[in-house]
Amino acid sequence: MELYVYDADQCDPRRCTSKKLVHLGLANEVQAGGLQGRLVLSPASGRALSPADRSLAEERGLAAIDCSWNEGSEVFRRLRGGGSGRALPFLVAGNPVNFGKPLRLSTAEALAAALHILGEKDVAREVMSKFSWGHTFLEVNEEPLDRYASAGNSSEVVDVQMDYLR
Repeated sequence: MELYVYDADQCDPRRCTSKKLVHLGLANEVQAGGLQGRLVLSPASGRALSPADRSLAEERGLAAIDCSWNEGSEVFRRLRGGGSGRALPFLVAGNPVNFGKPLRLSTAEALAAALHILGEKDVAREVMSKFSWGHTFLEVNEEPLDRYASAGNSSEVVDVQMDYLR
C-alpha cells in the first residue's frame, strides 16, 4: 500500500512527521493535484475510515494532508474533492506536541492509525518506529485501533467509536 503526503508547509520542518516519512522513503510527497483519486484522510469527511476501504487504498494509495491544526479547516476546505475522503475515528495523540489530546494526531500517527484499521498493523508499527514517541501512540490507542480494525464498514466503525466513548 503506497503512502502519500501533501505538505502545506505550515509546521516546523524539524518536527514535521510527514517530511521525515518522505525522507525515509516510507511515503511519497505529492502536490495538491496528486491527491486526486487517492484515499485521503480528512477530518472534514462525513465518512469514517473502515476495513472496507482497504481495496481502494491498495489500488490508489493512502494519503494524508500535513498542515497546522490552527489552519487545518481552511486547508481541508480548499483541498476538498482531491480524493475519496475518510475521517479517522476517535484516537488520542501520542506525539509530544499534542500528547493526550483527542483527535490531534500528527500526520505519521494518522497514517499509522489508518494502516492499522486497514489491516496493515506491521506497517503501522514500522511507521511509528521511526519516532521516539511512536510506541506511545500505538500503546495508548491499542484497544480502539483493534476494535476499529475488526469493524466491517464505516457505520460499524462509528458504532465502535460511540461504544468506546461511553
